Amino acid sequence: MSRPLSAFRLARWRSFLLGVAIGLACLLALGVAVAQPADHAAFDALLRANVKNGVVDYPAFQDNAAFRRYVEDLARPVELAGREEALVYYINAYNALAIQGILDGLSPSSLLGRLRYFKLKEWPLGGRPISLYDLEHKVIRPLGEPRIHFAIICASKSCPFLRSEAYASGRLDAQLDEQARQFVNDAFRNRFDTGTRTAHLSEIFKWFDEDFRGPAGSPQKYIAKYAADPAAAKLLADDGFNVEWIDYDWSLNGAPPRK
Repeated sequence: MSRPLSAFRLARWRSFLLGVAIGLACLLALGVAVAQPADHAAFDALLRANVKNGVVDYPAFQDNAAFRRYVEDLARPVELAGREEALVYYINAYNALAIQGILDGLSPSSLLGRLRYFKLKEWPLGGRPISLYDLEHKVIRPLGEPRIHFAIICASKSCPFLRSEAYASGRLDAQLDEQARQFVNDAFRNRFDTGTRTAHLSEIFKWFDEDFRGPAGSPQKYIAKYAADPAAAKLLADDGFNVEWIDYDWSLNGAPPRK
């Protein structure tokens, strides 16, 4: 049994605890929060209920208290354990903020709209402000995972499908593989004419050529891993297609929010 504290030592201990409490109160008053693990359960439930085959029901996200809390929580410092958890957090955050941008009246449908939507608007994320552009190019792409280009969405029809669930640690690799196969084999986004050896490809493969070229040698070789048609996959693996780019459709990927 430990011996009881003397009155003097007890007073000193109380004074120490009071100082700690005051210090924490000051940090909170200054807006400094303790980092917490990321929780995507609320976003997962919203996506399951309101996204079908990549089509987003924006009015369902509008004035939704759970979605508002999720976006607010993204502003707080976060504790991320490793690369996979970072990818999960930042992909989900990007998609949630892309939705919020539409709800806030922004739109990537025009050149000026894209400037405002991607570059000028900044969001509080993990304790600091950041634009969607910087989140993609300075945070997510440096993590070295080309399949993120099939997972992050820009609220437009030519973008990848918004998945009807949140990305999750332990399942991320399978989720990204499924996204890649869906995107590559979607005839609206990519078409392969083996007769004329012409591949009509999404401009995503042009814009991020270096990301796909790095692990495979060329975008065509990268696409070959996911192409469902064996004849197309063989030609892709040999860089055998002449490439034509499909014009990007920037129109909204779902029902617009209420005005």
